Amino acid sequence: MAASSSKQFKNICVLSGFHYEKYKEFVQAVVDLGRVIAERKLHLVYGGGERGLSRLVSEAVFTRGSQVLGIIPKPMKPLVCMSGPPIGEELVVSSMQQRISEMMNHADAFIFLLGDLATFEALITFASWAHLNIH
Repeated sequence: MAASSSKQFKNICVLSGFHYEKYKEFVQAVVDLGRVIAERKLHLVYGGGERGLSRLVSEAVFTRGSQVLGIIPKPMKPLVCMSGPPIGEELVVSSMQQRISEMMNHADAFIFLLGDLATFEALITFASWAHLNIH
């Protein structure tokens, strides 16, 4: 059954620092997620970088013509951005805290996939802010 909402989402943030190399079964699921995001003409916000499931989502969204914004802290950039230009737009911020804040500013809704501690930190922060009616 489809959920209904009074608010239309335009920008969706997908977070996942999960390295899927050993778990190929996740690849098709996240590519399908990216396809659906693009088909619904939503824009994607993600954590930037070249690793993790959210990167696969961003590629699927971008190749289907939707806008993509990667938000990445400057200290992380050399660690996770190695091979080429970013997918879509890239916003480099000073810290993890600023990254979370910018994601809040740019996204209407959030999807959390398997991740690392940074993914978990963002989940807790977003849940706290939602509870306090900050977002």
